[in-house]
Amino acid sequence: MDLIRKEAYNIILKVLKNHVHSDRLLDQAFKKIEDDQDKNFLNHLVRGTIKMKGNLEYIAASLSDKEKYAKTDLKIKVLLYLGLFQLKYCNSVPEHSAVDETVELAKQLLNPKVADYVNALLRNYLRNPKIEYPSNPVERMAAEHSFPSELIESWIEDYGEDETELLCLYFNENPKLSIRVNRIATDFGKVKKYMDKKGYELSASECSDHIFTTTFNQAVLNDVSFEEGYFSIQDGSAAMVVELLDPQMDDYILDLFAGPGGKCTYISEIIENTGEVIAVDKFPQKTKLIKSAIHRLQITNMKIITEDAFKYGPKVAAYDRVLLDVPCSGWGVLQKKAELRWQHNQDMKSLIKLQENALTTGAQFVKVGGILVYSTCTINRQENEEQIEKFLQKNGEFELVDAGSSIPSKYVSNGVLRTLPHRHMIDGAFAAKMVKRGK
Repeated sequence: MDLIRKEAYNIILKVLKNHVHSDRLLDQAFKKIEDDQDKNFLNHLVRGTIKMKGNLEYIAASLSDKEKYAKTDLKIKVLLYLGLFQLKYCNSVPEHSAVDETVELAKQLLNPKVADYVNALLRNYLRNPKIEYPSNPVERMAAEHSFPSELIESWIEDYGEDETELLCLYFNENPKLSIRVNRIATDFGKVKKYMDKKGYELSASECSDHIFTTTFNQAVLNDVSFEEGYFSIQDGSAAMVVELLDPQMDDYILDLFAGPGGKCTYISEIIENTGEVIAVDKFPQKTKLIKSAIHRLQITNMKIITEDAFKYGPKVAAYDRVLLDVPCSGWGVLQKKAELRWQHNQDMKSLIKLQENALTTGAQFVKVGGILVYSTCTINRQENEEQIEKFLQKNGEFELVDAGSSIPSKYVSNGVLRTLPHRHMIDGAFAAKMVKRGK
């Protein structure tokens, strides 16, 4: 039995059954695998199968008796997803291997009867690979591109059918790896020269002078230069949030939702370990990641506090800059976070209330003349523009600052940072910069 496929099956089942994230499960699995090709294959199987689950479900149901299929156990469905994903999306996997290995997995993990069913359905797909999708645009895009229909409806309302199609296509592409060069430890020229020697091509990003992308994802992640602190993993949209904050030397800065640490460490790099950065997060596993990152990146000006942001105090208006990178729906990072599209039906009402409270709380720490930045990694207007509109109406001492003064204008819309994945080829993000003028 193929151990990589077995590992993929176990991870996919846990993610879909328990609504957990695949990142940590993959990291644990990678520790047991030495070969980079095997790691890449496992990563592709897991993320790809989870991402395309809706499409694979539609195909499997189309090739089965619909009533019987609806009662099929998730364990069996995951085997079907895994086999169909290899047949439809893995050009490097021979068809016979995709079928035979999946059938063998079914025999070993479940029973011969299930294996016969899996074998019959996969071979039926090979005979009839052309699937008919619904004519209704919402239903078609949901099934063909593998998204919940509620998301498709929301995007069509905001962007129209054509742009929604492009957005879906972008989210289903394999993501490139984005890295941020650590200016404390090195510079781009040295990192580029080193990567060139290794054969890992880097491409400059249009959105930031310190962000570069590569298609050599796993190799770069495994390279010793990462452990030595020469770079971090960070999308250009996230880097621009920090550049919008525009931290200055010797600033006293508060990051209230700091985990896992990408933005607060970039702040420290920009101000070259001067001033002080207070990084607050209530989750110990996240503050542990921040502690590991500051050691790796040679950061010395950060104080890390494991505490609920809403309980952190004293609430004194003493900070030069406050960053609120709040919990959100994550609709902007669906290319990289495969399972988020299936966890979309969060309690949006509670999430929006949390964001409102975060703005109210964070504002109390900003001194007169200081800066408050609110950011998300979603393209949902309710969590973005509407939150800022409500906040500014209630808090007259704060005034919106045009984002175009800190970041490239192509990423600015109505004075705020707003990136759309299918237009900008980076994650979807939002950020508003506000200055406290005083009452």
